Amino acid sequence: MREDGESRHIQAKGQLERVGRDIIVLAVSFGALILFVGNGSTVLPQVVRYLQGIGLPPDRLLSNAMLLNIALIVFGWRRYRDLSEQVVERSAAEERARQLAETDPLTGCLNRRAMAPATEHLREQSARHGEQVALLVLDLDNFKRLNDTNGHAAGDAVLSESSRRMRAVLPSNALLARLGGDEFACAVPFDSARPEFVDRIASQLIDSLCAPIISSGITLEGISISLGISRSDIPAGKTLSAQDLLHMADIAMYHAKKGGKNRYYWFEPQMESELRFRSELENGIRRGVGNGEFVPFYEPQVCLQTGTITGFEMLARWQSPELGLVGPDLFIPIAEEIGVIADLSECVIRQALQDAKEWHPELGLSVNISPVQMRDPWFAQKLLKMLIEANFPPSRLEIEITESCLHENLGLVRSLIASLKNQGIRISLDDFGTGYSSLAQLRSLPFDRIKIDRSFISTLASNSDSMTIVQAIASLGSGLGLPITAEGVEEPEVVDELRRMGEFKAQGYLYGRPAAAQDVEKRLAELGLLRRSPHLSVIAAEEAIPRAATA
Repeated sequence: MREDGESRHIQAKGQLERVGRDIIVLAVSFGALILFVGNGSTVLPQVVRYLQGIGLPPDRLLSNAMLLNIALIVFGWRRYRDLSEQVVERSAAEERARQLAETDPLTGCLNRRAMAPATEHLREQSARHGEQVALLVLDLDNFKRLNDTNGHAAGDAVLSESSRRMRAVLPSNALLARLGGDEFACAVPFDSARPEFVDRIASQLIDSLCAPIISSGITLEGISISLGISRSDIPAGKTLSAQDLLHMADIAMYHAKKGGKNRYYWFEPQMESELRFRSELENGIRRGVGNGEFVPFYEPQVCLQTGTITGFEMLARWQSPELGLVGPDLFIPIAEEIGVIADLSECVIRQALQDAKEWHPELGLSVNISPVQMRDPWFAQKLLKMLIEANFPPSRLEIEITESCLHENLGLVRSLIASLKNQGIRISLDDFGTGYSSLAQLRSLPFDRIKIDRSFISTLASNSDSMTIVQAIASLGSGLGLPITAEGVEEPEVVDELRRMGEFKAQGYLYGRPAAAQDVEKRLAELGLLRRSPHLSVIAAEEAIPRAATA
């Protein structure tokens, strides 16, 4: 800091010295001009008469003084011209520097730094005409995936073409800025009585930017936008800055993404409350992982033919101090987005292995893993370490993989499944029927089981389409030698239909809701299915299961 201050001081001192010299030069030149006017009126007429041969030559001293004056005037003029050129060049350089500081070099749009003051100025102008300003914040969906797949040159082409299309849609008096990455903002004046004008622009932006983009002979598709809109007159009675408008439009844009992308939302005050709740959830999840607030619950799995318990599926629950018991539908998507799902999952798996050690040795444990964990090439090694630490037999563990995981990186999935199988762990394909699994994938990947999604099972007795799909899956499993588990069994009529189709495992509320470890242990103790029970027999529990399910 001290060296920078001294450097600036030296630069300022040098600049002052140069300015002082320029002032002296100009003063001397001005004085020379005055002397030239005085001397010239005397010397020049004498020179003219002398050249005409009618007079004496001019005084040498005065002639030399006049020549010196002329030299000083020429020198001063050149210095003045140089100074003028420097001023012009400096002004041009300052203008270029201002443009670089205020615009995005790739798209030519305003940047985030310049957008706020430009919006404030536009709002003042619009207010004089009785208009309001709508601020639109939009984000290119799936841009990161496109950029990673096709390269940064293609990504730059998409950003440039997108900005060009936006300019073509926006009115001439609108502002356009690239806030950073694939996020843009537009400020549009409009009549407060005609907000549909902004709706029309938002719809046109979505339609325009969704069209394919051609870059270097490659057609880039799959781009859509999520768009949020705020307006300067809402909420009423509140003075909003440009930053406030940007913040509110950003919140609305987040809701557009959450609502399914490729759409737009106007900002509403309750959105901010929802976003604040989302932020509190994120902080709570991060804190909860460290505090051990996430615990395993267990849903029983039974043999449909005998009714005996064959194992449990582990389902994570969050015992939040503020919110109470929270289900996975709320916290798992957020945990995946903020990057803590792996730590959360490993925490509950480790606890589940310890709990399952106390069960009958023939009872299995099924565990779902997140698509995020499937991308971790070291997941198999981490799981093996947990099995060793818990002294839990790998043959009793079954890992459930959803169909959607198969399309992200099939090579990595195949490698992971092979590693888990080599350790003796069984692999099941979860939610079968909801994704896009092909017969080739079922043949090439060594699955041990298929689990039919609950959406088909729950409507089996009342929907002929569901009946047809389940029958087809049952035939497929039989042909490939893959046992099948039916999820979501809640009615006795469904059990009857499934029994007519073949041999199934089943799980669902008919056999018991997911329960905490202590409740499961109590139930298994009653059935004599704990490791320390005096008689270890799964078959002995055959008659007890229906009574436990209806209790």
